[in-house]
Amino acid sequence: TTSRRLADRKVERFEKNIKKRGAVPDTATKKGSSYPVGPIVLGFFVFVVIGSSLFQIIRTATSRGMA
Repeated sequence: TTSRRLADRKVERFEKNIKKRGAVPDTATKKGSSYPVGPIVLGFFVFVVIGSSLFQIIRTATSRGMA
């Protein structure tokens, strides 16, 4: 009958999906070597952080700790 055929087709599709589970192609997975931030942006961030800390140290040293 028609309903039996539809039910068999649904079961077959469902079983196909279950058999595919976990079979992810290598291209879909993320590689660990890619950085989310570019090297120039990272370098600028390090420059600003280290530069501001050095500036604060020099400022504190020249004001003899009275700041």
